[in-house]
Amino acid sequence: MLSMGIVGLPNVGKSTLFNALTNKCVPAENYPFCTIDPSVGVVAVPDERIWRLSEFSRSAKTIPAAIEFVDIAGLVKGASKGEGLGNKFLAHIREVDAIAEVVRVFEDSNILHVDGGPNPVRDIEVINLELILADLETVLKRLGTIEKDVKKGSKEAALEKELLEKVRGVLESEKLAGVVKGANVDEKIILKNMQLLTVKPIIYVLNQKSGSKNVDTKDVIEYIKKLGAQFVFVDAGLERDLSELNDQEKEEYRSGLGVNESGVNELIKESYKTLGLVTYLTTGEDETRAWTIKRDSTAPIAGTAIHTDFKDKFIRAEVINWQDLLNAGSYGVAREKGLVRTEGKEYVVQDGDVIEFKI
Repeated sequence: MLSMGIVGLPNVGKSTLFNALTNKCVPAENYPFCTIDPSVGVVAVPDERIWRLSEFSRSAKTIPAAIEFVDIAGLVKGASKGEGLGNKFLAHIREVDAIAEVVRVFEDSNILHVDGGPNPVRDIEVINLELILADLETVLKRLGTIEKDVKKGSKEAALEKELLEKVRGVLESEKLAGVVKGANVDEKIILKNMQLLTVKPIIYVLNQKSGSKNVDTKDVIEYIKKLGAQFVFVDAGLERDLSELNDQEKEEYRSGLGVNESGVNELIKESYKTLGLVTYLTTGEDETRAWTIKRDSTAPIAGTAIHTDFKDKFIRAEVINWQDLLNAGSYGVAREKGLVRTEGKEYVVQDGDVIEFKI
């Protein structure tokens, strides 16, 4: 399961957001490791398709897709040099697949800001600079150790050194290493093995407060777009409070505040997309389930989400789009209309496919 690390300066709402997310934690019987660590939560991905298919099939059990969120300690200026929980903080980021960077855009005199008051662009620059400095140290260390292999004539070492010099130039210009473009397959493997922090995709979570004063977000949105990143607005405090209510109470509460959409749901869906994931579905009387796979997976690879044997034993897959199945009203009608297709090993599974594997 892929994971998102929640990072940010102290007092920006990271833990509040994490608490709101983990109140959406999937049932422990489906993901028994959900509650192993208080700072890790396995969170269900909002997806109406699975519930509609479950109703269609009268399934006894419904299991949504899920991703993992990790609450990482607050970063302070100087973390790359060991300030605060610096080394521990950075080590935890290395372990996640992508970053949800919480940025405070609300003003509240009762909640101290480490730099006197919220300034979203400055706060992003502080966090990103610490990640850049940590990566620069990693790159410089590696350049120092690889030189002897280059002198021995190693082609692999020469390739790695060339890439490292390119990354070094990007980092020294105070840019994230994710902007290194055009990396070939070998270079991407090298980058992945180095576990650089600034290569990881980042979603910026703009934490605002309904009914309170928030800073103007025009500049920070423009700044994030220049970084080529995604952002979502979340009212972490509101989402935490709402997560403890039933559906009717939530609707009434949102209506009273004039808030229609769930920022947390938007964050979960955007995280899923940022991690490069798509969902296919299986449905029947016993169970309707959403299966998580990497985008562009072929049918045999997608089948390994169910069982590793499916890759080698794959014969074919019967595939139909979830909406086509619901519109048809039954599998029988769908087959009569030619909506159920037989696909082979080369088929690339699409988001929203309902699949029955034949092995």
